[in-house]
Amino acid sequence: MEKKVKLFLDSGAFSAWSIKKTQAEFDKLKLENKEQYKLDERDGLYHMNIDIQKYIAHIKEFEKYLDHYAVLDVIYDPVKTLENQKIMEAAGLHPIPCFHYGEDDKYLQDYLDNYDYIGLGGMVPVSTANLRVWLDHLFGDLICDSDGMPKVKIHGFGMTVVDLMIRYPWGSCDSSSWVLTGRFGAVLVPKFRNGKYDYLKSPWRIIISNRSPKKLRAGQHFDTFSPMEKEVILNYFNSHGFVIGRSEYRKEDRKTYMLNKGERWEDRDTVETVIEPGLSNTNTKRDELNIIYFLDLEDHMPEWPWRFKRKT
Repeated sequence: MEKKVKLFLDSGAFSAWSIKKTQAEFDKLKLENKEQYKLDERDGLYHMNIDIQKYIAHIKEFEKYLDHYAVLDVIYDPVKTLENQKIMEAAGLHPIPCFHYGEDDKYLQDYLDNYDYIGLGGMVPVSTANLRVWLDHLFGDLICDSDGMPKVKIHGFGMTVVDLMIRYPWGSCDSSSWVLTGRFGAVLVPKFRNGKYDYLKSPWRIIISNRSPKKLRAGQHFDTFSPMEKEVILNYFNSHGFVIGRSEYRKEDRKTYMLNKGERWEDRDTVETVIEPGLSNTNTKRDELNIIYFLDLEDHMPEWPWRFKRKT
């Protein structure tokens, strides 16, 4: 197949670490399932474990398709993460190392001295305010030179907080927020200023789904926006070829009624018939528009590398 996109393989370490069980839950597992978990003495929980040799074998099988791949990091354990980096390098691989929130700066400094592409991780559970303090320090004191230019390329694992994406000269970022936003019934729309959409400001997160509660404060559900704001939002939808969509609803007895094609249960006793697929009634439409938002945001970002100026 012709290769049309750049591929960055993540190890899945954060997802695995997030799957955890107590001692009682672990004891109930079958023997073969227990082998998938490892006890973390720091919190006393069993976390799902990824076999580094299987990860290495997977990379080698598909390496010709990959532009980049990450180290098998161990969340909040910089010593083990560095050990895995060396194991993978000894196997002939060149993984991107990863430095996590809260770890000693000496590990990042070591990566800065020896690598030209570094990942920052462990940021998902951290508040935006605390991340801003941490990232100001990293980019201001370590990653960038005296003129504010990044000395290496930085990847942000789980980083799509738009304010923070714009604030720092990332080489690349990733997260699942584009799809989670759509699944929770919302779309991202850039703010409109001086007659044009401003992608370098935090966007509106507009709930558009018919299934979302309508009794929300102003600026949450589409129905709560002012007529002028609605016009701006609708123009954005239309400019990318999207419509809100239209559905009809009626009451039926869930115990006896069989759904027809194009129907689904809205709630316990209400059937929704999709008349016109759109953002309000089709989650894949919301996914598509959110992908377009991030692609447009990328086009409006400065070309890397660009200067970081520490802000008060």
